[in-house]
Amino acid sequence: MLAHDVSEGAGARAPAVLTGLDRLLRGEGPALRDQPIALLCHPASVTGQLEHATSVMARLGARVVSLLGPEHGLDAAAQDMEAVAGEAPRATIPAYSLYGETFASLSPTPEMFHGAAWLVVDLQDIGSRYYTYVWTAVLAAEVALLAGLRVLILDRPNPIGGLAEQVEGGAIAPNEESFVGLHDVAVRHGMTLGELARMAILERGRVGERGLEVLQCAGWGRSMLFFETGLPWVLPSPNMPTMGAALVYPGQCLLEGTNLSEGRGTTRPFEIFGAPWLEGQALAQALLADDDALPGLQVRPLGFKPMFQKFAGRRCGGVQLHVVAPAAVRSLRTTWAVLRATWRLGQGAMRWRTEPYEFVADRPAIDLLAGGSWLRAAIEAQAPLADIAASQEPARAAFVARRREFLLYPE
Repeated sequence: MLAHDVSEGAGARAPAVLTGLDRLLRGEGPALRDQPIALLCHPASVTGQLEHATSVMARLGARVVSLLGPEHGLDAAAQDMEAVAGEAPRATIPAYSLYGETFASLSPTPEMFHGAAWLVVDLQDIGSRYYTYVWTAVLAAEVALLAGLRVLILDRPNPIGGLAEQVEGGAIAPNEESFVGLHDVAVRHGMTLGELARMAILERGRVGERGLEVLQCAGWGRSMLFFETGLPWVLPSPNMPTMGAALVYPGQCLLEGTNLSEGRGTTRPFEIFGAPWLEGQALAQALLADDDALPGLQVRPLGFKPMFQKFAGRRCGGVQLHVVAPAAVRSLRTTWAVLRATWRLGQGAMRWRTEPYEFVADRPAIDLLAGGSWLRAAIEAQAPLADIAASQEPARAAFVARRREFLLYPE
Protein backbone atom coordinates (compact mmCIF):
# COMPACT_ATOMS: atom_id res chain seq x y z
CA MET A 1 0.00 0.00 0.00
CA LEU A 2 1.52 3.32 -1.08
CA ALA A 3 1.62 6.02 1.54
CA HIS A 4 -0.34 8.52 -0.56
CA ASP A 5 -3.18 6.00 -0.95
CA VAL A 6 -3.60 5.81 2.81
CA SER A 7 -3.22 9.52 3.37
CA GLU A 8 -5.26 11.13 0.63
CA GLY A 9 -8.14 8.80 -0.18
CA ALA A 10 -9.95 9.82 -3.35
CA GLY A 11 -8.61 9.23 -6.80
CA ALA A 12 -10.00 10.16 -10.19
CA ARG A 13 -12.76 7.52 -10.18
CA ALA A 14 -16.27 8.14 -8.90
CA PRO A 15 -16.48 7.27 -5.19
CA ALA A 16 -17.41 3.69 -4.37
CA VAL A 17 -19.34 4.94 -1.34
CA LEU A 18 -22.15 7.48 -1.17
CA THR A 19 -22.42 9.42 2.07
CA GLY A 20 -25.76 10.33 3.57
CA LEU A 21 -25.30 13.79 2.04
CA ASP A 22 -24.72 12.29 -1.41
CA ARG A 23 -27.87 10.20 -1.07
CA LEU A 24 -29.89 13.20 0.08
CA LEU A 25 -28.74 15.13 -3.01
CA ARG A 26 -29.91 12.20 -5.17
CA GLY A 27 -33.42 12.57 -3.80
CA GLU A 28 -33.22 9.83 -1.16
CA GLY A 29 -34.24 10.38 2.44
CA PRO A 30 -36.84 12.83 3.72
CA ALA A 31 -38.08 15.67 1.53
CA LEU A 32 -36.65 18.93 2.87
CA ARG A 33 -37.91 21.36 0.20
CA ASP A 34 -39.30 24.51 1.84
CA GLN A 35 -38.47 23.07 5.28
CA PRO A 36 -36.65 25.33 7.79
CA ILE A 37 -33.38 23.61 8.69
CA ALA A 38 -30.81 24.01 11.46
CA LEU A 39 -27.58 22.56 10.07
CA LEU A 40 -24.76 21.21 12.26
CA CYS A 41 -21.73 20.92 9.98
CA HIS A 42 -18.05 21.66 9.39
CA PRO A 43 -15.65 21.77 6.39
CA ALA A 44 -15.72 17.98 5.87
CA SER A 45 -19.50 18.09 5.35
CA VAL A 46 -19.10 17.60 1.61
CA THR A 47 -20.31 15.25 -1.11
CA GLY A 48 -18.01 12.93 -3.00
CA GLN A 49 -17.60 15.80 -5.47
CA LEU A 50 -16.66 18.26 -2.70
CA GLU A 51 -19.93 20.19 -2.66
CA HIS A 52 -20.61 21.49 0.83
CA ALA A 53 -23.80 20.66 2.75
CA THR A 54 -24.88 24.32 2.77
CA SER A 55 -24.88 24.31 -1.03
CA VAL A 56 -26.67 20.96 -1.15
CA MET A 57 -29.43 22.27 1.12
CA ALA A 58 -29.92 25.27 -1.18
CA ARG A 59 -30.11 23.01 -4.24
CA LEU A 60 -32.71 20.86 -2.50
CA GLY A 61 -34.83 23.91 -1.75
CA ALA A 62 -34.41 23.66 2.02
CA ARG A 63 -34.28 26.89 4.02
CA VAL A 64 -31.25 26.91 6.30
CA VAL A 65 -32.26 29.18 9.18
CA SER A 66 -29.40 28.37 11.57
CA LEU A 67 -25.83 27.08 11.34
CA LEU A 68 -24.18 25.27 14.25
CA GLY A 69 -20.45 24.56 14.51
CA PRO A 70 -18.75 21.85 16.63
CA GLU A 71 -15.30 22.02 18.24
CA HIS A 72 -12.84 23.89 15.96
CA GLY A 73 -15.70 25.94 14.50
CA LEU A 74 -17.66 25.96 11.27
CA ASP A 75 -14.45 26.52 9.31
CA ALA A 76 -12.27 24.29 11.56
CA ALA A 77 -9.80 27.14 12.07
CA ALA A 78 -9.60 26.85 15.87
CA GLN A 79 -7.10 24.53 17.53
CA ASP A 80 -8.03 21.79 20.00
CA MET A 81 -9.74 22.99 23.19
CA GLU A 82 -9.76 26.56 21.83
CA ALA A 83 -13.09 28.15 22.67
CA VAL A 84 -14.99 29.52 19.71
CA ALA A 85 -16.84 32.47 21.20
CA GLY A 86 -19.31 32.79 18.35
CA GLU A 87 -19.64 32.15 14.65
CA ALA A 88 -19.79 35.03 12.20
CA PRO A 89 -23.11 34.97 10.33
CA ARG A 90 -23.00 33.40 6.88
CA ALA A 91 -24.76 36.03 4.75
CA THR A 92 -28.12 36.38 6.54
CA ILE A 93 -28.00 33.03 8.38
CA PRO A 94 -27.38 33.14 12.17
CA ALA A 95 -24.44 30.95 13.14
CA TYR A 96 -23.53 29.58 16.57
CA SER A 97 -20.61 27.84 18.23
CA LEU A 98 -21.20 24.65 20.21
CA TYR A 99 -17.74 24.80 21.76
CA GLY A 100 -17.24 27.70 24.13
CA GLU A 101 -15.77 28.34 27.56
CA THR A 102 -18.03 26.05 29.61
CA PHE A 103 -19.55 22.58 29.43
CA ALA A 104 -22.97 24.22 29.07
CA SER A 105 -21.80 25.82 25.81
CA LEU A 106 -21.57 22.36 24.22
CA SER A 107 -25.35 22.11 23.92
CA PRO A 108 -27.46 24.46 21.82
CA THR A 109 -30.37 26.35 23.30
CA PRO A 110 -33.75 25.90 21.60
CA GLU A 111 -33.57 29.54 20.53
CA MET A 112 -30.53 28.75 18.37
CA PHE A 113 -32.74 26.67 16.06
CA HIS A 114 -34.67 29.79 14.96
CA GLY A 115 -37.93 27.94 14.42
CA ALA A 116 -36.40 25.08 12.42
CA ALA A 117 -38.47 21.97 11.78
CA TRP A 118 -35.37 19.83 11.33
CA LEU A 119 -31.90 19.57 12.82
CA VAL A 120 -29.67 18.10 10.11
CA VAL A 121 -26.30 16.76 11.33
CA ASP A 122 -23.45 16.14 8.90
CA LEU A 123 -20.09 15.63 10.63
CA GLN A 124 -17.14 13.43 9.69
CA ASP A 125 -16.08 11.37 12.72
CA ILE A 126 -12.72 9.62 13.17
CA GLY A 127 -13.77 6.48 15.03
CA SER A 128 -12.46 7.19 18.52
CA ARG A 129 -14.48 8.07 21.61
CA TYR A 130 -12.18 11.05 22.32
CA TYR A 131 -13.14 12.74 19.06
CA THR A 132 -15.80 15.16 20.18
CA TYR A 133 -18.02 15.53 17.10
CA VAL A 134 -20.24 12.57 17.95
CA TRP A 135 -20.89 13.99 21.43
CA THR A 136 -21.78 17.37 19.91
CA ALA A 137 -24.22 15.52 17.65
CA VAL A 138 -25.74 13.67 20.63
CA LEU A 139 -26.18 16.79 22.77
CA ALA A 140 -27.62 18.82 19.90
CA ALA A 141 -29.99 16.02 18.89
CA GLU A 142 -31.30 15.62 22.45
CA VAL A 143 -32.07 19.34 22.71
CA ALA A 144 -33.69 19.35 19.27
CA LEU A 145 -35.89 16.32 19.95
CA LEU A 146 -37.02 17.74 23.28
CA ALA A 147 -37.87 20.99 21.47
CA GLY A 148 -40.05 19.14 18.97
CA LEU A 149 -37.70 19.16 15.98
CA ARG A 150 -37.05 16.15 13.83
CA VAL A 151 -33.39 15.10 13.61
CA LEU A 152 -31.70 13.79 10.48
CA ILE A 153 -28.15 12.45 10.78
CA LEU A 154 -26.41 12.19 7.42
CA ASP A 155 -24.09 9.26 7.99
CA ARG A 156 -20.48 8.94 6.86
CA PRO A 157 -18.02 6.04 6.89
CA ASN A 158 -15.93 5.27 9.93
CA PRO A 159 -12.57 6.00 8.28
CA ILE A 160 -10.66 3.42 10.34
CA GLY A 161 -13.10 0.53 9.90
CA GLY A 162 -15.87 -1.07 11.86
CA LEU A 163 -15.20 -4.79 12.29
CA ALA A 164 -15.52 -6.32 15.75
CA GLU A 165 -11.86 -7.30 15.76
CA GLN A 166 -10.89 -3.67 15.14
CA VAL A 167 -12.59 -2.50 18.34
CA GLU A 168 -10.03 -1.50 20.99
CA GLY A 169 -10.12 -0.46 24.61
CA GLY A 170 -12.43 -1.01 27.51
CA ALA A 171 -15.11 0.84 29.42
CA ILE A 172 -15.46 4.23 31.08
CA ALA A 173 -15.58 3.89 34.85
CA PRO A 174 -18.59 5.43 36.65
CA ASN A 175 -18.29 9.21 37.04
CA GLU A 176 -15.40 9.40 34.55
CA GLU A 177 -17.61 10.55 31.66
CA SER A 178 -16.52 13.78 29.96
CA PHE A 179 -16.56 15.45 26.56
CA VAL A 180 -13.87 12.97 25.44
CA GLY A 181 -16.21 10.16 26.47
CA LEU A 182 -19.75 11.33 27.11
CA HIS A 183 -21.14 7.78 27.03
CA ASP A 184 -19.62 4.42 27.91
CA VAL A 185 -18.14 3.11 24.66
CA ALA A 186 -14.85 1.51 23.65
CA VAL A 187 -11.98 3.79 22.67
CA ARG A 188 -11.93 2.57 19.07
CA HIS A 189 -15.60 1.78 18.77
CA GLY A 190 -15.87 0.69 15.14
CA MET A 191 -19.19 2.52 14.61
CA THR A 192 -20.25 5.28 12.27
CA LEU A 193 -21.36 8.57 13.73
CA GLY A 194 -24.96 7.69 12.90
CA GLU A 195 -24.73 4.33 14.64
CA LEU A 196 -22.95 5.65 17.73
CA ALA A 197 -25.10 8.76 18.10
CA ARG A 198 -28.27 6.66 17.93
CA MET A 199 -26.83 4.19 20.47
CA ALA A 200 -25.86 6.95 22.89
CA ILE A 201 -29.15 8.83 22.52
CA LEU A 202 -31.25 5.73 23.18
CA GLU A 203 -29.10 4.37 26.02
CA ARG A 204 -28.89 7.75 27.75
CA GLY A 205 -32.70 7.77 27.75
CA ARG A 206 -33.25 11.52 27.79
CA VAL A 207 -35.35 11.22 24.62
CA GLY A 208 -36.82 8.37 22.61
CA GLU A 209 -36.22 7.40 19.01
CA ARG A 210 -39.32 9.14 17.68
CA GLY A 211 -38.25 11.90 15.29
CA LEU A 212 -34.68 10.58 14.92
CA GLU A 213 -33.56 9.35 11.50
CA VAL A 214 -30.19 8.23 10.14
CA LEU A 215 -29.67 8.37 6.38
CA GLN A 216 -27.12 5.61 5.86
CA CYS A 217 -24.17 5.52 3.51
CA ALA A 218 -24.52 3.38 0.40
CA GLY A 219 -21.73 1.00 -0.49
CA TRP A 220 -19.81 1.12 2.79
CA GLY A 221 -18.89 -2.15 4.50
CA ARG A 222 -17.48 -2.57 7.97
CA SER A 223 -14.14 -3.83 6.67
CA MET A 224 -13.60 -0.72 4.52
CA LEU A 225 -11.00 1.87 5.43
CA PHE A 226 -11.35 5.40 4.12
CA PHE A 227 -8.93 5.08 1.22
CA GLU A 228 -11.12 2.27 -0.14
CA THR A 229 -14.24 4.46 -0.30
CA GLY A 230 -13.00 6.71 -3.10
CA LEU A 231 -14.20 9.72 -1.10
CA PRO A 232 -11.99 12.81 -0.81
CA TRP A 233 -10.18 13.30 2.49
CA VAL A 234 -11.12 16.72 3.86
CA LEU A 235 -9.51 17.62 7.18
CA PRO A 236 -12.29 17.21 9.75
CA SER A 237 -10.14 19.07 12.29
CA PRO A 238 -6.89 21.05 12.06
CA ASN A 239 -4.65 18.22 13.26
CA MET A 240 -6.15 15.36 11.25
CA PRO A 241 -4.38 15.91 7.90
CA THR A 242 -4.30 12.32 6.68
CA MET A 243 -5.88 8.94 7.15
CA GLY A 244 -2.58 7.81 8.65
CA ALA A 245 -3.16 10.27 11.48
CA ALA A 246 -6.69 8.91 11.90
CA LEU A 247 -5.43 5.32 12.14
CA VAL A 248 -3.02 6.08 14.97
CA TYR A 249 -5.25 8.63 16.73
CA PRO A 250 -7.19 6.23 19.05
CA GLY A 251 -3.92 5.46 20.79
CA GLN A 252 -1.91 8.61 20.23
CA CYS A 253 -4.54 10.96 21.60
CA LEU A 254 -3.59 9.56 25.02
CA LEU A 255 -0.44 11.68 24.72
CA GLU A 256 -2.63 14.73 25.33
CA GLY A 257 -2.77 13.51 28.92
CA THR A 258 1.03 13.77 29.26
CA ASN A 259 3.82 16.30 28.76
CA LEU A 260 4.85 14.53 25.55
CA SER A 261 4.30 16.41 22.31
CA GLU A 262 1.72 14.54 20.23
CA GLY A 263 3.10 16.27 17.15
CA ARG A 264 0.82 19.29 17.06
CA GLY A 265 2.79 22.06 15.41
CA THR A 266 4.29 19.59 12.90
CA THR A 267 2.99 18.44 9.53
CA ARG A 268 2.29 14.93 10.89
CA PRO A 269 0.46 15.26 14.22
CA PHE A 270 -0.10 12.01 16.12
CA GLU A 271 2.25 10.17 13.75
CA ILE A 272 5.21 12.21 15.07
CA PHE A 273 5.69 12.54 18.82
CA GLY A 274 8.38 13.05 21.45
CA ALA A 275 9.92 15.51 23.92
CA PRO A 276 13.17 17.45 24.46
CA TRP A 277 14.25 14.93 27.07
CA LEU A 278 13.80 11.89 24.79
CA GLU A 279 16.32 10.31 22.44
CA GLY A 280 14.60 8.95 19.36
CA GLN A 281 16.84 5.95 18.77
CA ALA A 282 16.41 4.70 22.32
CA LEU A 283 12.62 5.11 22.08
CA ALA A 284 12.47 3.26 18.76
CA GLN A 285 14.53 0.39 20.17
CA ALA A 286 12.31 0.18 23.26
CA LEU A 287 9.18 -0.06 21.12
CA LEU A 288 10.71 -2.68 18.84
CA ALA A 289 11.70 -4.73 21.88
CA ASP A 290 8.20 -4.69 23.40
CA ASP A 291 6.05 -7.67 22.51
CA ASP A 292 3.85 -6.92 19.47
CA ALA A 293 3.86 -3.18 20.19
CA LEU A 294 3.65 -2.03 16.57
CA PRO A 295 0.93 -3.96 14.71
CA GLY A 296 0.65 -2.57 11.18
CA LEU A 297 3.30 0.05 11.86
CA GLN A 298 6.98 0.74 11.44
CA VAL A 299 8.86 3.17 13.63
CA ARG A 300 11.59 5.64 12.69
CA PRO A 301 13.59 7.83 15.10
CA LEU A 302 13.74 11.53 14.31
CA GLY A 303 14.19 15.02 15.68
CA PHE A 304 11.53 17.67 15.23
CA LYS A 305 10.66 21.18 16.32
CA PRO A 306 6.97 21.96 16.90
CA MET A 307 5.92 25.38 15.66
CA PHE A 308 3.17 25.75 18.27
CA GLN A 309 1.69 24.15 21.40
CA LYS A 310 3.90 21.84 23.49
CA PHE A 311 7.62 22.66 23.20
CA ALA A 312 7.04 25.27 20.49
CA GLY A 313 10.37 26.21 18.90
CA ARG A 314 12.33 23.58 20.86
CA ARG A 315 14.02 20.52 19.40
CA CYS A 316 12.41 17.27 20.47
CA GLY A 317 13.68 13.74 20.15
CA GLY A 318 11.10 11.18 19.19
CA VAL A 319 9.82 8.85 16.53
CA GLN A 320 7.43 8.77 13.62
CA LEU A 321 4.90 5.98 13.23
CA HIS A 322 4.63 4.84 9.61
CA VAL A 323 1.50 2.94 8.55
CA VAL A 324 2.55 -0.10 6.50
CA ALA A 325 -0.47 -2.38 6.93
CA PRO A 326 -3.53 -0.18 7.57
CA ALA A 327 -5.97 -2.97 8.40
CA ALA A 328 -3.57 -4.40 10.99
CA VAL A 329 -3.03 -1.18 12.96
CA ARG A 330 -4.07 -1.40 16.61
CA SER A 331 -2.91 1.98 17.81
CA LEU A 332 -4.16 1.72 21.37
CA ARG A 333 -1.80 -1.20 21.96
CA THR A 334 1.00 0.82 20.37
CA THR A 335 0.45 3.86 22.57
CA TRP A 336 0.25 1.76 25.72
CA ALA A 337 3.75 0.59 24.76
CA VAL A 338 4.78 4.20 24.03
CA LEU A 339 3.67 5.29 27.49
CA ARG A 340 5.51 2.39 29.14
CA ALA A 341 8.71 3.21 27.25
CA THR A 342 8.65 6.98 27.69
CA TRP A 343 7.87 6.69 31.42
CA ARG A 344 10.91 4.47 31.81
CA LEU A 345 13.25 6.38 29.49
CA GLY A 346 12.21 9.75 30.89
CA GLN A 347 13.62 8.85 34.32
CA GLY A 348 11.21 11.22 36.06
CA ALA A 349 10.90 13.78 33.26
CA MET A 350 7.61 12.41 31.96
CA ARG A 351 4.55 13.73 33.79
CA TRP A 352 0.79 13.46 33.58
CA ARG A 353 -1.12 16.56 32.55
CA THR A 354 -2.69 18.28 35.57
CA GLU A 355 -4.07 21.41 33.85
CA PRO A 356 -7.83 21.54 33.14
CA TYR A 357 -8.78 19.33 30.21
CA GLU A 358 -12.06 19.42 28.27
CA PHE A 359 -13.90 21.35 31.01
CA VAL A 360 -12.67 19.06 33.83
CA ALA A 361 -10.15 20.27 36.42
CA ASP A 362 -10.40 17.81 39.31
CA ARG A 363 -8.54 14.79 37.86
CA PRO A 364 -5.67 14.04 35.49
CA ALA A 365 -6.51 14.22 31.80
CA ILE A 366 -5.12 10.72 31.26
CA ASP A 367 -7.86 9.33 33.50
CA LEU A 368 -10.56 10.98 31.37
CA LEU A 369 -9.01 9.63 28.19
CA ALA A 370 -8.47 6.11 29.56
CA GLY A 371 -11.85 5.99 31.26
CA GLY A 372 -10.38 5.75 34.77
CA SER A 373 -7.14 5.75 36.73
CA TRP A 374 -6.25 2.16 35.77
CA LEU A 375 -3.91 3.09 32.89
CA ARG A 376 -1.96 5.66 34.89
CA ALA A 377 -1.40 3.07 37.60
CA ALA A 378 -0.37 0.40 35.09
CA ILE A 379 2.18 2.67 33.39
CA GLU A 380 3.73 3.81 36.65
CA ALA A 381 3.98 0.16 37.74
CA GLN A 382 5.44 -0.77 34.32
CA ALA A 383 2.87 -3.52 33.88
CA PRO A 384 3.64 -5.76 30.87
CA LEU A 385 1.88 -4.78 27.65
CA ALA A 386 0.12 -8.14 27.48
CA ASP A 387 -1.29 -7.64 30.98
CA ILE A 388 -2.58 -4.16 30.10
CA ALA A 389 -4.34 -5.54 27.02
CA ALA A 390 -5.77 -8.50 28.93
CA SER A 391 -7.19 -6.24 31.63
CA GLN A 392 -9.31 -4.43 29.03
CA GLU A 393 -10.50 -7.47 27.09
CA PRO A 394 -13.66 -8.28 29.11
CA ALA A 395 -15.01 -4.73 28.73
CA ARG A 396 -14.02 -4.65 25.06
CA ALA A 397 -15.87 -7.90 24.38
CA ALA A 398 -18.91 -6.68 26.32
CA PHE A 399 -19.06 -3.53 24.21
CA VAL A 400 -18.79 -5.51 20.97
CA ALA A 401 -21.81 -7.53 22.07
CA ARG A 402 -23.73 -4.46 23.26
CA ARG A 403 -23.26 -2.52 20.04
CA ARG A 404 -24.72 -5.22 17.76
CA GLU A 405 -28.33 -4.09 17.97
CA PHE A 406 -27.33 -0.57 16.89
CA LEU A 407 -25.28 -1.49 13.81
CA LEU A 408 -26.75 -0.23 10.55
CA TYR A 409 -24.18 -1.95 8.33
CA PRO A 410 -23.69 -5.74 8.49
CA GLU A 411 -20.52 -7.25 9.92
